[in-house]
Amino acid sequence: MDQEIIIALTKGRILKETLPLLAAAGIEPAEDISKSRKLIFETNQPDIRLLVIRGSDVPTYVKHGAADMGVSGKDMLLEIGGADLYEPLDLNISKCRLMTAGLVGKDLPQGRVRVATKFTNIAKKYCAERGMQADIIKLYGAMELAPLMDLADLIVDIVDTGNTLRANGMEPLDLIADVSSRLVVNRAAMKRKHARIQAIIDSLRVAVEAGIAEEKSNTEASAS
Repeated sequence: MDQEIIIALTKGRILKETLPLLAAAGIEPAEDISKSRKLIFETNQPDIRLLVIRGSDVPTYVKHGAADMGVSGKDMLLEIGGADLYEPLDLNISKCRLMTAGLVGKDLPQGRVRVATKFTNIAKKYCAERGMQADIIKLYGAMELAPLMDLADLIVDIVDTGNTLRANGMEPLDLIADVSSRLVVNRAAMKRKHARIQAIIDSLRVAVEAGIAEEKSNTEASAS
């Protein structure tokens, strides 16, 4: 079906906050995603299917046309490069900050600085813009451990409440970017399937402006 729409969704917290927006836009998975090991899901719309994949893969799937649309954190778009993607809508979900952080009260060394992060491209750009000579160390998790074990002087990571930093004797320093989840669209698909994709964008925009995701989150918080 040439007009079939494939939407790539990010696993985890972003998925949980995206589903109410999709439902408000009239798109619901045909089965409970949380109880399935499947990666491709039919929906109540015969021309729409959902992919559930890693957040770091969403921009790649959309960029290369394996998915027509996707939901991706702005951090991933900055890291991987979203210039080839159409980014029509900020979904205002999964908000956090991309920041540098270091040990409380510890000055940075003179000369080269060691920076631990999974966002290596963002870290390189950050350091270059500030004229900092840096060794970028790629890690996949537990960033806070790197300064504690003298592996790094700084980290670049997502900060939500900051509780994990404080628990490990660290503090947030420079804000690199405010992060939220964005709707992205393959540019060729936008031209070829414009009417259908634009209708989905418009429906999601109405849901975002109505605060559907925030309302759902508040309801669940009250219930717990």
